[in-house]
Amino acid sequence: MPAVGWLPVLVMDSLPSRSPPSSVTVGVFDGVHLGHRRIIRRLLRVSSERGLVPTVVTFDTHPLATLRPDEAPKLLSGLADKADLLCSLGVERLVVLEFNHDFASRTHEEFTEEILSGCLNAAVVVAGAGFRFGCERRGSVETLRADGDRLGFHVETVGQLAMPGVSEPVSSSAIRRELASNGVALAAQMLGRPYAISGEVVMGDQRGRTIGFPTANIPVARNLAWPADGVYAGWFTNSDGVRYDCAINIGRRPTFYQNVEHSTLEAHLLDFDDDLYGHEVTVEFGEFLRSERRFSGIDALAAQLRVDVANAREILNRLR
Repeated sequence: MPAVGWLPVLVMDSLPSRSPPSSVTVGVFDGVHLGHRRIIRRLLRVSSERGLVPTVVTFDTHPLATLRPDEAPKLLSGLADKADLLCSLGVERLVVLEFNHDFASRTHEEFTEEILSGCLNAAVVVAGAGFRFGCERRGSVETLRADGDRLGFHVETVGQLAMPGVSEPVSSSAIRRELASNGVALAAQMLGRPYAISGEVVMGDQRGRTIGFPTANIPVARNLAWPADGVYAGWFTNSDGVRYDCAINIGRRPTFYQNVEHSTLEAHLLDFDDDLYGHEVTVEFGEFLRSERRFSGIDALAAQLRVDVANAREILNRLR
């Protein structure tokens, strides 16, 4: 049986043999976007009406990271952030299953009988309209309803969420595509909050300070989604919870370097000049300013940075 965490109360190394009657939803919930929140709202309403424990079942990694690693998407949220987001919505119990090859071979009938009905004592299962599960994704809402009739639980479905001005339903994939094309503002609309990246501030090459634009450098895990290379207006929250306006650069710094393999994330805080090394911080993306490009020299770069800061300040004042 895969390992499981029940958060935020305690962590268990195996699924329980008995649970109070529960309402359950299952999914990756990457990013916990507005479509996910629609499902969670239904889960909480059903739980309140029927006196059930609202339970979310998710996984320790994206299933494709196990099944087809080369096709695994970059994540919108790490596991800890996802847990915080779900619990902040009112989820009382979060079950985190280890998605390994043994788990992936479990049939949809086994998952329904052993986990949903057996371990979690599901009275209601809330699922998205396109829900698929079990080995080779052979389980569907239709098979789930049939199992519910047999095992004694009710199935409720929630349709996909459409948003004005968005050409496709809200989904984690749609948000990743927007981030990859600089669309941080539209990604924020689908998430219901600005897209954010967290990390520890580390020592950079100090070049920004020498030209009057010191930056906080934040390494980002390579399995997380990044907005496309460019300059953005956004916000920077330090480890004390203080939030500052900032201009953000993601890129390979072509004015100084050539053939850099990975982009870096640097944030220039507006109206702030202090040491942030070692702070665990969060950078939120508000709006795209411009693409990254190579400048003829430091003076040309500094002139553009002054424009970037002025534009970021104007945008962030508007977004308040």
